[in-house]
Amino acid sequence: MAFAKKTGNQRRRKKIIRPKICTFCEAGVKYIDFKDVEILRKYQTEQGKIHPRRITGTCANHQKMLAAAIKRARVIALVM
Repeated sequence: MAFAKKTGNQRRRKKIIRPKICTFCEAGVKYIDFKDVEILRKYQTEQGKIHPRRITGTCANHQKMLAAAIKRARVIALVM
């Protein structure tokens, strides 16, 4: 099987990286409630893992609150 050799003439596409803005900061949220299941599910994978900050775009303070709220909701079986 023959592979095409990459030459220096081929251009690589650069990804345009947009700064992610924390949705909680925009909305002025001071506390993330563990009983608000709809919001918590948005920040979880199908397996129930918490999405990291680089994917969600939340700030450090809200990510900590979000993680704590998801963990509390898991304990009382509101989310998986």
